[in-house]
Amino acid sequence: MNELHEKRKAAQGSATRQLAIWTTAWLLSQALLTFGSKLFWAHSDMANGLALILYLAMGFKMVLANRNLLKSLDELERQLQLESMAVTLGLTLVVGLGFSTLDIINMIPFDAEISYLVIFMGLSYLTTLLINKKRYQ
Repeated sequence: MNELHEKRKAAQGSATRQLAIWTTAWLLSQALLTFGSKLFWAHSDMANGLALILYLAMGFKMVLANRNLLKSLDELERQLQLESMAVTLGLTLVVGLGFSTLDIINMIPFDAEISYLVIFMGLSYLTTLLINKKRYQ
């Protein structure tokens, strides 16, 4: 039993490292896509298209790495992650559409930027995960 536990921990550690690598690559490709035409190439549609393809490829690899991490977790950890993701998805959809609607009907004095939603999503996920971990411990 101890050997099985050690193998699972090793697989989880490897999957976590892979997720960190692909997340970093995705973030760097996001920066390249965002700032490339301003810093490296003068508004080249071809370079922007290639940067977009790179961004999408890195994002796809990050999603696969996240899936592999979930597969490496034990049942309880997987359940905690999936519950947190489900709540985050629901909250992000409801709050995001509401936030966008407030912008459309001019009830907020600023534009509903996607960055606000991404921050909300991250905070929702972390909060829900912490609540779930505390609930199951």
